[in-house]
Amino acid sequence: EAIEKLDWYAMRWKIETFHKILKSGCNAEESRLRTAERLANLISVFCIISWRIFWLTMLNRTCPDAEAKMALTPAEIDLLNCLVKDSKRSREQLPLSRYLEKIAQLGGYLARSNDSPPGNIVMWRGMRRLADMQLGFNLASERYG
Repeated sequence: EAIEKLDWYAMRWKIETFHKILKSGCNAEESRLRTAERLANLISVFCIISWRIFWLTMLNRTCPDAEAKMALTPAEIDLLNCLVKDSKRSREQLPLSRYLEKIAQLGGYLARSNDSPPGNIVMWRGMRRLADMQLGFNLASERYG
């Protein structure tokens, strides 16, 4: 029973990190919705977004040799290849780490040789910028073919 409780406590850090992404990244507390139903819908979407940011960050740390298509759509991969050019350092990285670092660079990560792996905040900013750029690309493609 004691080991079970220690396992639960070990999960506390991950839960705290998820809530930090939800609170700081999504700014869930700043929404001014007037009904509980609307607020519940908004928080549901924010939970999905927060989970993806948290999952990408943890996946980069635990399975950096995974294929990029495991975590990103083909459109996201193509867009990242256009937006963020490979450096000498990034060409040497494992596939998933390479693309997640590109996302982090969109969020302000400097990717210097001694920098620690990107955290949740820069991943959040990078994913937000990537989503905005993907939306713009999709709208331009529909309008101009």
